[in-house]
Amino acid sequence: MFEVLVYVYENYWQGDACPELHQLSRKLTAVGFEAEEIQAALVWLNGLNIAAQNTQIGLPDEAGVTGGPVVKSTIATTGFLPQSAASLRVYSVAEQEHLGAPALGFVSFLESSGVLPPHMREIVMDRAMAAPGDPLALDDLKIIVLMVYWSFGEEPDALVLDELCDDADFRIAH
Repeated sequence: MFEVLVYVYENYWQGDACPELHQLSRKLTAVGFEAEEIQAALVWLNGLNIAAQNTQIGLPDEAGVTGGPVVKSTIATTGFLPQSAASLRVYSVAEQEHLGAPALGFVSFLESSGVLPPHMREIVMDRAMAAPGDPLALDDLKIIVLMVYWSFGEEPDALVLDELCDDADFRIAH
């Protein structure tokens, strides 16, 4: 499945350039991916599209963060407030077991670095829980993070992109 996701990321750089899922399925078949991999990737991508659309609809305006009148309308229409700077994300036992310490540590690193905002972190967690693997490989989590950025039409910072695409097996310790 992750090979298909990497292909989609590389060939449809902006998420809005990606064809509809049924057309994408035909293109992936023509490229030579196996039907099971394509189906798993399309189900996963559909979940990503739904999560990204729902999150973009529910994101508060900047005025809402400061406590202006937008917060009240945000609560009324979406049912949630923006995350407070003092809030804490507690990972469930299922998330801890499925992701493992390296993946959770990487999510924490991205979040503490300020490059993975809370709304994107939650989509990463949702899509990571929907991915195969127990525990999820760190390289697979990095692909998930890239795909979440892709779904929002954002390109990660160059240093973050380097970290996401870096193969630690080829690093030389000094």
